[in-house]
Amino acid sequence: MNNKTILLVEDNPDDEALTLRALQKNNIVNEVMVAHDGAEALDYLFCRGTYAGRDPCRAPAVILLDLKLPKVDGLEVLKRLRADERTRLLPVVILTSSKEEQDLVNGYRFGANSYIRKPVDFNQFMEAVRQLGLYWLVLNEPPPAQGAH
Repeated sequence: MNNKTILLVEDNPDDEALTLRALQKNNIVNEVMVAHDGAEALDYLFCRGTYAGRDPCRAPAVILLDLKLPKVDGLEVLKRLRADERTRLLPVVILTSSKEEQDLVNGYRFGANSYIRKPVDFNQFMEAVRQLGLYWLVLNEPPPAQGAH
């Protein structure tokens, strides 16, 4: 699990703190990069703007993507990731409090690998994050590196 980065795209400071605490409590010590809106997430992933110097070969192991984001919403972020050869295969887990059926349908339509509704209860949230980390950072076999050729 060591050098796999997690990209958390979350604009709510409480949800960000809760997610980071749940990762830490579950001994998931991977580097977590936090983007606070969709535009920042896209800049990070496409190595532009503030992140122009970032190594494009160091893609995150998994993206935890909220849907209700300022500037560029989560579904638009997902569409842009799937439309670009460099990011098309990155694992994206939608992690949202949205209960809208259409968000679920569109999440999968636009290429999400998984869709998880944030549990309100902290213990349930802790367990969800533990399982997320175990699956995406340990068990899942990622596609071959895209930018390496």
